[in-house]
Amino acid sequence: GENMGLENLARMRKQDIIFAILKQHAKSGEDIFGDGVLEILQDGFGFLRSADSSYLAGPDDIYVSPSQIRRFNLRTGDTISGKIRPPKEGERYFALLKVNEVNFDKP
Repeated sequence: GENMGLENLARMRKQDIIFAILKQHAKSGEDIFGDGVLEILQDGFGFLRSADSSYLAGPDDIYVSPSQIRRFNLRTGDTISGKIRPPKEGERYFALLKVNEVNFDKP
């Protein structure tokens, strides 16, 4: 992290350091990827939850849009992996840009 010009690392939580490093990679034009198990909420969008947080809601969840859920006919419990982007201004979560795999198969 320090090699990337990130400051105040000693005071940051591990999760915040990981976020900062991923954001820095994305800023430099590198693709970043994420995965998780999908939970679709009542509003039609969903989040990829990670095993690290026992599949409970957490700050490292990845947002999945309603259009992606419909397009790929995704269901709660599906394991999804794909390209993600860091949160934009006013957003709290990384977001899924491209679905690469659904349940370990090409969509």
